[in-house]
Amino acid sequence: MTGGMTRSQRYSLLLLRLTLGWTFFYAGITKVIDPSWSAAGFLAEAKTFVPLYSWLASPGILPVTNALNAWGLTLIGAALILGIAVRFSSFMGMLVMALYYLPNLDFPYPNAHAYLVDEHVVYAIGLLVLAMFHAGRIWGLGHILAWFPLFNRFRRTLTR
Repeated sequence: MTGGMTRSQRYSLLLLRLTLGWTFFYAGITKVIDPSWSAAGFLAEAKTFVPLYSWLASPGILPVTNALNAWGLTLIGAALILGIAVRFSSFMGMLVMALYYLPNLDFPYPNAHAYLVDEHVVYAIGLLVLAMFHAGRIWGLGHILAWFPLFNRFRRTLTR
C-alpha cells in the first residue's frame, strides 16, 4: 500500500503517526505516574449510556477501568510512535475515542466549542487514516521485530 506513495505522502503519514502517538502516550503516561488520578469524575458526569459508565465507575470495577485507561493510552501511543502493530493500535485508539466521546455527549454539542465533531472524532479519523494506509510500514519497527523467531507468528499484526 505504501509503495505507490510519494515521499511527501509517506512523511505526512509518519508525522501523523508520531503526533497521534505522542498525544496518546503523554495522556496515558501522565495518568500512570499520578497515583491520585482516577476516571471516576469523568464517568460520574455521563449523560448518555449512564448504566454502562456507572458500571465502569463502580467500586469493584473502577481500579480495572483506571488501569485499562492509563495503560491502554500509554501502550497505544508507544505502538504508534514505534510503528509496531499500528493497525491494531489504531483500532483500539478509535474504540477509546468513542468511549471518551459518548458519555458527555449533549447532542449535537459534544462540548462548548463543537457541533457534532470534537477532538475525539478528529483523533479517531486520524487513527483510521493510519490504519487504512498501513502507516506502520513507514519507518516502523514492526518489520524488524517480525523477523525474530519469537514474533514470527505475529508477523502480519506487527507490520500493519
